Amino acid sequence: MALTPSTMLPLGTAAPDFQLPEVVSGKIISLDTFKDCSALLVMFICRHCPFVKHVQAELARLGQDYVSKGLGIAAISANDIGNYPEDSPEKLREMAQELNFNFPFCFDDSQDTAKAYTAACTPDFFLFDRDRRLAYRGQLDESRPSNHLPVTGSDLRAAIEALLAGKAVNSEQKPSIGCNIKWKPGNTPDYT
Repeated sequence: MALTPSTMLPLGTAAPDFQLPEVVSGKIISLDTFKDCSALLVMFICRHCPFVKHVQAELARLGQDYVSKGLGIAAISANDIGNYPEDSPEKLREMAQELNFNFPFCFDDSQDTAKAYTAACTPDFFLFDRDRRLAYRGQLDESRPSNHLPVTGSDLRAAIEALLAGKAVNSEQKPSIGCNIKWKPGNTPDYT
């Protein structure tokens, strides 16, 4: 399995808007959905990726631990379902329900939102401050499916805690690593 790192979009970048259907409710989710939140985490995940499977319980815990404290969370899957049917909206709905996600899980069929965020891998994390400027992009923690380190979410949690406390986020950030986004034929962006 080839490893793909995140692109490390420049800190301070404004959050690109999006309008995507949520796989459980069918509602359209956008940046405006989170207008009252102190911070916003946008994460690109999917169902089939072993890197996401390795951390999926921690992703659910992030929602349980922080949504009530003012963190907005939007999970997005952008994979080509023609070649990866396990990432179809129906299968994503099953995943969200099995893991009791308390945040929207959206499907980016056009892959335009993934491109706007320069998402490259699953999982890929983008954390924005109250003004929706990028404060953190990088790994959840040091754990990988094969390195036997516990999944703690320590890197991302430290950034979330700093933002929610009104503090600066450490700018030394390590890229996330995972499976590449499964682009539709002819749709692979220049930044990959």
